[in-house]
Amino acid sequence: MALTPKKDLTASIMRNKIYSLLLQDKRIDGRRPADLRPIKIETGLLTKADGSALVSMGSTKILTGIKVEVGAPFPDRPDEGTFTVNAELLPLASASFEPGPPDERGIELARVVDRSLRESGVVDLKKLCLVKGEKVYILFIDIYVLDYDGNYFDPSLISALAALATAKIPRYEIVDGKPQKTGEYFSPELSALPFTVMVGIIGERFLIDPQLEEEKALDVSLVMGTDEKGNMTCVQKNSPGQIPVGLMDRLVDVVAEKTNEIRRKFLQEIPVKLASVS
Repeated sequence: MALTPKKDLTASIMRNKIYSLLLQDKRIDGRRPADLRPIKIETGLLTKADGSALVSMGSTKILTGIKVEVGAPFPDRPDEGTFTVNAELLPLASASFEPGPPDERGIELARVVDRSLRESGVVDLKKLCLVKGEKVYILFIDIYVLDYDGNYFDPSLISALAALATAKIPRYEIVDGKPQKTGEYFSPELSALPFTVMVGIIGERFLIDPQLEEEKALDVSLVMGTDEKGNMTCVQKNSPGQIPVGLMDRLVDVVAEKTNEIRRKFLQEIPVKLASVS
């Protein structure tokens, strides 16, 4: 839907203001262009979930819940468990979110988180196999945007990883071909810690982790992620527009630095010893 002339003018004024501040290495909320908003991580909030985490990044709040079932593996991966990521942009989080099935933004968010987890091999899926070709653990990772003040990508991935790292999964055994709980629990071993950084571009300048007013004014936005080894795990250009020539190399360096910053914060809250992949 096209914006009204009044909204076009408002957006243009805000863009010019943000760009003017970027030329001075400043932002409307007092941060510098490459500064993240404060991150807060809480875990174990949902008693009915097998794992849960609430993450705040500035005023953006994300809740992730994990439920686990036992089911059949994919035919082409008979000795591997599975996981699926879903994301909902709850109407209470923003006036721009509508009730109903996930729209394209929710689908995009789920895909970015899923790709980051899957491409980096966060969970060794072979360790989630109970009986090859018959029974495996299936993890459902459900992400809810509770409060939206820009950039729900980065805190969603932090929340998913925090929920995974602290999950208590019921241990099953197969008795007469049927899964039965043993009364014991285990936590999935994480093999990697990928994180993302949302980057916004205005003119030839950039900023990271945009809050809502900045996000509305961006010329281009993209989400980039790395793991603890510096491997690129995610690149998602989520708006039209061109990236200035020569800026990409700078962005790669900044993203690597800032994902490391997020990783240090995460490990301060949730000490994780990464497992080797079998």
